[in-house]
Amino acid sequence: MIPRYARPEMLEIWEPQTRFRIWFEIEAHATDALAALGTVPRAAAARIWEKGKDAVFDVTRIEEIEAVTKHDVIAFLTHLAEIVGPEARFVHQGMTSSDILDTCLSVQLTRAADLLIADVDGLLAALKRRAFEHKSTICIGRSHGIHAEPTTFGLKLAQAFAEFQRGRERLVMARREIATCAISGAVGTFANIDPMVEDYVARKMGLTPEPVSTQVIPRDRHAMFFAALAVVASSVERLATEIRHLQRTEVLEVEEYFAPGQKGSSAMPHKRNPVLTENLTGLARLVRSAIIPALENVALWHERDISHSSVERGIGPDATVHLDFALKRLTGVIDKLLVYPVNMQRNLDRLGGLIHSQRVLLALTQKGMSREDAYAAVQRNAMPVWRGEASFLDLLAKDGEVSSLLSQAELENLFDLCYHTRHVDTIFRRVFGEA
Repeated sequence: MIPRYARPEMLEIWEPQTRFRIWFEIEAHATDALAALGTVPRAAAARIWEKGKDAVFDVTRIEEIEAVTKHDVIAFLTHLAEIVGPEARFVHQGMTSSDILDTCLSVQLTRAADLLIADVDGLLAALKRRAFEHKSTICIGRSHGIHAEPTTFGLKLAQAFAEFQRGRERLVMARREIATCAISGAVGTFANIDPMVEDYVARKMGLTPEPVSTQVIPRDRHAMFFAALAVVASSVERLATEIRHLQRTEVLEVEEYFAPGQKGSSAMPHKRNPVLTENLTGLARLVRSAIIPALENVALWHERDISHSSVERGIGPDATVHLDFALKRLTGVIDKLLVYPVNMQRNLDRLGGLIHSQRVLLALTQKGMSREDAYAAVQRNAMPVWRGEASFLDLLAKDGEVSSLLSQAELENLFDLCYHTRHVDTIFRRVFGEA
């Protein structure tokens, strides 16, 4: 994760000061629960909050202590004792490091998920607005990159809306699955700490207790979380790739907004490159790179090891920060996207009417011709059009086998673009609940 692709709101979640603040809150809430059980003095629990609630933790000091102890949680607890004083001896009673680390990570990931869900909401709003704007803007649909049949640009955006709506649901599910708390002590048996403490801390931190923590929260939860992020990133790439293809000079149906003073190339002053969507493609790759390490983290040794720890210190910030940035950037691209209906019409006409071949095929079968013969008749008239020798409609009208079944008027009716858009409202109602 580098500052170039990091927004302050998401970055703050992963700052050391934020992490230590969460650690303190977990410890202080646990001490409150222990005080309620009579395990520690209530006055000591109150003193811990009094001294720590507004403290700014000295990150450099904690790093100095860790350089000696080689243990991050002990370094923090030592620094906390310097702030709190003698009552600090009641902190971390019956707890183990994973109780702090795993619960903190759960808090960070749920906060990150909240930002990502809000990001998707913003993108959905932009997609819906532009989809309705271009609901009836006819353009060519492509399969294998080749002209197929007409669609509308609004339908392209409606498809993206539906996909990101599913992505949002996955993020909500991933947030729910990751929002668990473990305060169960060594090997997760609660031998030295009452389960009530875990319940209390979970409630205070907005989490739910992990049913069986075995000293660590099971990493299948984290694998699912990062998989959900990766799927959303792939949706980002899918839409970005569509825009990149549509911006190619030979196509130029849409174009990223090009700001005044913006430069496209250090060598060629005329260039207007799709740099934002190319960037989004790269960011999607970074987010997806978290999947395999997250899956490999699931298989830890026995009740706990820390082979997952170094991985999560990297992929946690990286994947959430990059996806947050990507979603915001994509929203901006869609908001300002330049759409060129004239070029769309030009491209529709490029193949001389071949895009209506299926309608002719079906019409011939309705007139009694076998599908095999109808396919052959349409194809033999289509091939010269590919070579630019004539228009498809003219060739069909001159073909005796075709014209014996379809009149000139019937053939011309088969070339009506509006035929292909008559169910757009139905699709929009399915996607948006309105047309």
